[in-house]
Amino acid sequence: MTNQRKLRQIDILLVEDNPGDVRLTREALKEGKVLNSLQVVGDVSKRWNFSDIPARMPKSPHPDIILLDLNLPKKDGREVLADIKSDPNLRRIRWSS
Repeated sequence: MTNQRKLRQIDILLVEDNPGDVRLTREALKEGKVLNSLQVVGDVSKRWNFSDIPARMPKSPHPDIILLDLNLPKKDGREVLADIKSDPNLRRIRWSS
């Protein structure tokens, strides 16, 4: 009997303003053979918050993982992280910075 696991796509939100880092992330996920859907948000303004995710990610309104650049130009990544942690619908999401 073979051990077959059903693979599930991981929905990832990448908050990154540097196109080079976005490209490297895509390459790393591809090389690592990670079945994923990657959505990229590069411009996080002071007015943008994570309650906007369902509109920005209609296929996956609650990503499984958020990869967050802490050095964002308009809204600091630490502010973004505070937004995530204060939202009861998003606080369960894993994050990496």
